Amino acid sequence: MSDRGEWEPLRELAEAYGIATSYRDWQGNPVEVPRSTVVGVLAALGVDVPTPERIEQALAQRRLAPWRRVLPPVVVTTEGTAPSVRVHVPEATPVDVEVRCEDGTVRRDLMQLLVHVQPVEVDGVLVGEYVYRLPADLPLGWHTVVARHTGGEATAPVAVTPAFLGVPAGLRTWGLMVQLYSVRSAASWGIGDLHDLADLTGWSAGAGAGLVLVNPLHASAPVPPLEPSPYFPATRRFPNPLYLRVEDIAEYATAPVEVRARVDDLAQPLRPSPATADRLDRDSCWRAKLAALEMVYELPRSRSRQQEYERFVAAEGSALDEFATWCALAEKHGADWRGWPTGLRAPGAPDVAAARADLADRVDFYCWLQWQLDEQLAAVQRTATAAGMPLGVMHDLAVGVAPGGVDAWAGQDVLALGVTAGAPPDAFNQQGQDWQQPPWHPTRLAEAGYAPYRDMLRALLRHSGGLRVDHVAGLFRLWWIPDGASPFDGTYVRYDHQAMVGILALEAHRAGAVVVGEDLGTIEPATRDYLAERGVLGTSVLWFERDDGGAPLPAERWRELCLATVTTHDLPPTAGYLAGDHVALRHELGLLTRSVEDERAADEADRAQWLETLRTNGLLDDPAAGDAHVIAAMHAYVCRTPARLVGVALTDAVGERRTQNQPGTVDEYPNWRVPLTDPDGRPLLLEDVMSSPRALDLLRVVHRALRS
Repeated sequence: MSDRGEWEPLRELAEAYGIATSYRDWQGNPVEVPRSTVVGVLAALGVDVPTPERIEQALAQRRLAPWRRVLPPVVVTTEGTAPSVRVHVPEATPVDVEVRCEDGTVRRDLMQLLVHVQPVEVDGVLVGEYVYRLPADLPLGWHTVVARHTGGEATAPVAVTPAFLGVPAGLRTWGLMVQLYSVRSAASWGIGDLHDLADLTGWSAGAGAGLVLVNPLHASAPVPPLEPSPYFPATRRFPNPLYLRVEDIAEYATAPVEVRARVDDLAQPLRPSPATADRLDRDSCWRAKLAALEMVYELPRSRSRQQEYERFVAAEGSALDEFATWCALAEKHGADWRGWPTGLRAPGAPDVAAARADLADRVDFYCWLQWQLDEQLAAVQRTATAAGMPLGVMHDLAVGVAPGGVDAWAGQDVLALGVTAGAPPDAFNQQGQDWQQPPWHPTRLAEAGYAPYRDMLRALLRHSGGLRVDHVAGLFRLWWIPDGASPFDGTYVRYDHQAMVGILALEAHRAGAVVVGEDLGTIEPATRDYLAERGVLGTSVLWFERDDGGAPLPAERWRELCLATVTTHDLPPTAGYLAGDHVALRHELGLLTRSVEDERAADEADRAQWLETLRTNGLLDDPAAGDAHVIAAMHAYVCRTPARLVGVALTDAVGERRTQNQPGTVDEYPNWRVPLTDPDGRPLLLEDVMSSPRALDLLRVVHRALRS
């Protein structure tokens, strides 16, 4: 920032809101944040500071904010600790504080600390501060602290979170990493579905796998053209009905012959064939599947089935009602709520209530779809555990949501508008990234007691043994880009990471799940250290694991608390990486910031180092061996690390070369629309995968290496 003397109050205000005014880039160089960026980010937080006087006023209000509340908006602590809670009431007003525990018991054994704090005048009233220490033996869970005084009663949620999550004692296992939509069986409707996931899970469990990591299954808008990216969903709370297997719905089994025939007629044109090798067609799949689902929805249900459905709807509550209402409105007015009639742009508006009544049948249909998804997701996890998997399905949490989607519509009070989340330039994405997603508003999320965040986690963890958190650094700080600015001109905004990570650990603990954080790219060392302290696993990708001198990191020096892999969905499969496809693709798309010759030379040197490392470790006799042998050697190397979890990309198992996603692009490359193929580009069905000698060989290599 320039003119530091004049703008020192702005810097102070930015720090009070957790906004960075300077940082170090991926090469360690100091960067000063443009003043316009700081002002734009403050505006997104609801702080308009056009003049120095307004800056001073905003800073004063920020300092007074805690004194305006009797209790803090939320208290998040770890088990075995006794946090202090500050209570603000008019000076000399008696106050009584207790904790109502989740199980109904009441704890009054709080200690008032003899700490003198100077009273503060707030709006003409002298406000005093009392400090209470909560009991250190509060059980894990969500409790409530209550403060009574002559002016009334105030409450705040208290989350007691695990000090350490970790993985089950003695567990060291591996699993496939799958982009489900690309893995199609002969019985699928052109898109991989939950039945396919169950089959793949059972097959890999038979090969010794302990988990299967699947791409985010979050729902997109139910209106073609469907959003292809699983990382740009309409919601992170509810799954995508595109993944339903229509024929697995209970009522379909007893459907009249003519209904089953009509469903089959809808499915037949979508069955995978050689002609579908180039692109996946989500839109055709959804149109046909939607027509079939509408027919099955109309079928009669038994009394017990209807009661199950009603219990599901009641348990999901208002969140499901809002989601289903949004879907029905999206069908009528379009996929982006920002373009709807003004009266429909807030879920609590009277016009929305009237529309919900008019569209009651359609709202119920979308509720029913979520019930079917819940049943099929539960069936996948049962398949996994019955087959002996210690973890089973590991779901993936996208970093954000589409600004026109249901989460943004229903969560306008806890999201920051006027900015988007992204990432600063780094070694692989040298122009930075703008994900076009509204981030959580740190203050408003805390004021909501983190309930939207908690409920989202609970839904994702309901039928899983693990959760991967994309860009886990976003729980600590997130790169905010003001509207109209480039990714270069963003800055970091900090979150209460103790609360964000603690609540994540609590909900995972309750679900019996492990958590893996994707901690690649530009990330502070302290972030990795804190995640390790809390038992959240990191992510280690072979290509990026280097020592301080830039040489491949010896296997024994990799982290233990991590998911170790050779590649990731943002890179080409290993066969493509070995061929340098990622350099050619980024050059073709204009994503390089240095010459293609320099990029290619660096890439070739990088590969040569790893091939030599494999050779010196006795894993590769001939560096010129075919890519199947090199890929197997790389996975054997990863298995020599102390990593508790090892991931094997299904694309590596079958020799696929094309990347699923090229960061920094949208439609310039067919991101998330590439079906699974063999090394020659021929389409592979799930049945082909499960009978593939190449795939079985790699799975055997990994399983034996881990066992030994």
